Amino acid sequence: MTIDGIRLRYVDTGNPPGDVRRRQRDSLPLVIIPGHTARIEGFDEMVPLLATHRRVIVLDFPGSGESDKPDREYTLEFYEDVLIAVLDELGIARAIPVGGSLGGNLVLRLGHRYLERFPRLILWAPGGAWKAKPRLARVVARLGRRAFWPSVRVQSRFWYDRDFPDRQSELDETFAYYRDKMSPGFVAMYWGMAADQIGHSLFDIAPEIRQPTLLMWGDRDNGGGMRKGVAKLDRLLPNNEFVTFAGARHSLEAEIPDRLAATMLDFLSE
Repeated sequence: MTIDGIRLRYVDTGNPPGDVRRRQRDSLPLVIIPGHTARIEGFDEMVPLLATHRRVIVLDFPGSGESDKPDREYTLEFYEDVLIAVLDELGIARAIPVGGSLGGNLVLRLGHRYLERFPRLILWAPGGAWKAKPRLARVVARLGRRAFWPSVRVQSRFWYDRDFPDRQSELDETFAYYRDKMSPGFVAMYWGMAADQIGHSLFDIAPEIRQPTLLMWGDRDNGGGMRKGVAKLDRLLPNNEFVTFAGARHSLEAEIPDRLAATMLDFLSE
């Protein structure tokens, strides 16, 4: 679809089989929000597990995947507005946002901004689970292509646990994707979204989020102070269920898609 002149790629699984739909008349669609620079393919294993129970929508946000990559300012609010426009285009009035990392950040921001539209929230290891650092954010926003590769090489240490059997192949595929999509718009998205996350804290809005929330974390995901950050969010969110996955790191959708999907479906069945 095209939103404000930006062509977006998305997947919509449609409704589950008729017998499931009849048993779950009030079930809402799941909208999966990928992490920073991530794309639809990262959820290939998890989506089928969810789609037997719910309608699932996943999209490549502007600047990522196969969607357009305009050379423009990229902010959290811009991505929020894009997601709302996509739901409006699909005729979806209410949904359950799902996401990790940047996606988890956006899940809480959307839930805070649209209480009635998003009655339940599901996230893991969200970006923004730290104190805001506006000065650092201004520095990051000015970085360009030359700083891109050193940054992702450092970040890659936190993406997958070293014992994850497919760690190297996942990293190789990700880096190949970066090389293929490298462009001024891709770099603008990379630093713009990183800067806006660094410059804002989820701690400021968490106490005001009233929806039932599922917060998840892999206990080996300690980059950027994530351990302390999710523990604080657990304390601040008024209506939260906190689940820890032993032995997992940051990219739960790739490392443990079956356990992640099962935990989500259990939460939704309550």
